[in-house]
Amino acid sequence: MAAGPDDRIRGRGAQSSAVPQRFGLAERLVDDDWRDAMEALDGPPAKLRTTVIEERPKTIVTFNQSPDVPFDRSINAYRGCEHGCVYCFARPTHAYHDLSPGLDFETRLFAKANAAELLRSTLSKRGYRPAPIAMGTNTDPYQPIERRYRITRNVLALCLETRHPVTITTKSDRVLDDLDLLADLARRELVAVSLSVTTFDPRLSGLLEPRAASPAKRLAAIRRLSEASVPVHCSVSPIIPAVTDEFMEDIVARAAGAGARSAGWIPLRLPHEVAPLFREWLDVHFPDRKDKVMNIVRDMRGGRDNDPGFFTRFRPKGVWADLFRRRFALALKRAGLDKPKFALDTTSFRKPGPEGQLSLI
Repeated sequence: MAAGPDDRIRGRGAQSSAVPQRFGLAERLVDDDWRDAMEALDGPPAKLRTTVIEERPKTIVTFNQSPDVPFDRSINAYRGCEHGCVYCFARPTHAYHDLSPGLDFETRLFAKANAAELLRSTLSKRGYRPAPIAMGTNTDPYQPIERRYRITRNVLALCLETRHPVTITTKSDRVLDDLDLLADLARRELVAVSLSVTTFDPRLSGLLEPRAASPAKRLAAIRRLSEASVPVHCSVSPIIPAVTDEFMEDIVARAAGAGARSAGWIPLRLPHEVAPLFREWLDVHFPDRKDKVMNIVRDMRGGRDNDPGFFTRFRPKGVWADLFRRRFALALKRAGLDKPKFALDTTSFRKPGPEGQLSLI
């Protein structure tokens, strides 16, 4: 039986600890799971608490050869994300650690405390060639724990020191905490920031992305960044058919009015465990339109919940996809955003000095 509104887990996106089947985790947790045993005795916990483990990886820059993404290297300061966006395509990465892509992804986080130190080592290597480093491609670099760990800020400070280009994708106005660094980077054409906005309905946003900044705060962040001459892109993503697509034109118009220089959209993606988590979310919050939503998703994905293929994963097909594409193109034209995107400087890079050494310039 599907969970109803009275059974929902409030303040979180996922409604369960969906167990990944791909790595045999389901079998390892079935017998004598301590959480099940405790809940049988005491009932479910009144509130799910967030825990953070500091990890010290050996490398921090991930290089990729994906032909359909606009960057070849990225940094993710954290694993897991407290924002709790139910649609997050990164949720399945928690399965690699024998953790649930559901509630564990939102509540059991990892902080890579030595990220800046590792980046300094990478940038110092002989033969290193600069290209924009993408931050926020997997989990948000400005999720709530950034105010405690300041990992993103330390990385940005090193990028400024070395004149290394960097891009940021976030759905948090906490990005303004680093406005001083971002403004300095922007003056040297070394940074671009993308704010993700899905809706301007605060109630819907609270259901979709319960611990992210409100839509109004994100719009205000676009304005503040623009006023500081930081190039800002608005990512209207993901577009969820019959749930968020009605806000598409309004988001583009208001982002442009706040100073965004460009905008783009990404369709809903449901890889691996995200599909059942999203279906469960629909059961709880939108049972009346669940079938409609999933039918449109499958229409855009060749009859499947998800299409993982290069290029097609970002370019859905079918009547609905064509409709969304035409609507978005028209919204861009009306807002005056149908212009080329900005480029970042890769020519000013200088290798870092020893850690702690002050720049002479």
